[in-house]
Amino acid sequence: MVGSSCLTRTAETTGRDRRALLRTRTNRNRNMTQTPETPEPTAPVDTGSPPGDTASATGGVGHWFANQIANLGEFAIGRVAAIGDVSLFALQTVGWIFARRQRREVLLPAFYQIGVMSLPVVALTGLFIGMVLAVQSYAQFKAIGLETRLGSVINLSLVRELGPVLAATMLAGRVGSAMAAELGTMRVTEQIDALECMGANPIYYLVVPRFLGCLILIPALTIMADFMGVLGGYLYSHLLLGIDYHHYWENSRAYVDAFDFLMGIFKSFFFGAAIALVSCHHGFHCGHGAEGVGRSATNAFVHSFVLILLLDLFLGIWLNNVHDFFRPEGPRRLL
Repeated sequence: MVGSSCLTRTAETTGRDRRALLRTRTNRNRNMTQTPETPEPTAPVDTGSPPGDTASATGGVGHWFANQIANLGEFAIGRVAAIGDVSLFALQTVGWIFARRQRREVLLPAFYQIGVMSLPVVALTGLFIGMVLAVQSYAQFKAIGLETRLGSVINLSLVRELGPVLAATMLAGRVGSAMAAELGTMRVTEQIDALECMGANPIYYLVVPRFLGCLILIPALTIMADFMGVLGGYLYSHLLLGIDYHHYWENSRAYVDAFDFLMGIFKSFFFGAAIALVSCHHGFHCGHGAEGVGRSATNAFVHSFVLILLLDLFLGIWLNNVHDFFRPEGPRRLL
């Protein structure tokens, strides 16, 4: 009896423990499979504009403004760096002029290409410019009865402004572009690098002869442009417009000063130096391939022409002030 009661109590305890264990496992599985409750979404407050538009618009305007400032700064830094590069290039060129004497067989071909070969186009340009001035000025002077003063206007305009500027423009178009293209081709084909490898300075052998040719020979081209312009204006005024040659030359002599002629010659030195430096610099820093050579030739002419006009403006203002300071009594006769 005792044994049977013990067995019965043991079986009940074992069944109770099994039911508790099964209940614990069921609750654990239920907790693992149960998903957390998500809060109910709340309706957004209507502010009159879609969410995020204000922030994105403000950020877009600020980003665009920052890009514009960055582009402006990059452009300014690039221009300053370019001016510094050209200045160093000019200093090296001038330094080599005095450091070593140039050889005759190098200078003469450069002088021939720059000076002699440019004479026909400069003379033809000056001749027609003088005629054009006579054509455009005659009607206005005749309306006020001063057609005999036509020679003074034509000659004064030529020797002060049009002669030097046109001679420099023709030189930049014919010689400047050719120098930039020639040096650019040498850069692309690595001929300049070969000179450096052989121990020769490319600025001395390639830039200095061209610089001296432009600097020395552009005054001669300016004189030729002045002479042909004066001749063309006189021939058209006397032969076609019927203006008496005595009054034509007498008024020219009265109104054209020796300072006016020298003023044009003085400005031509600066024009020639600017053309040579800008063109050679573009050739030395040419891009890759045929496209780079063409771009360097185009940029050489455009930048040279703009620099010629800029120099003409400032030199004209300065020379007029010099003339008024030393000659306050007025112009003096050339002859």
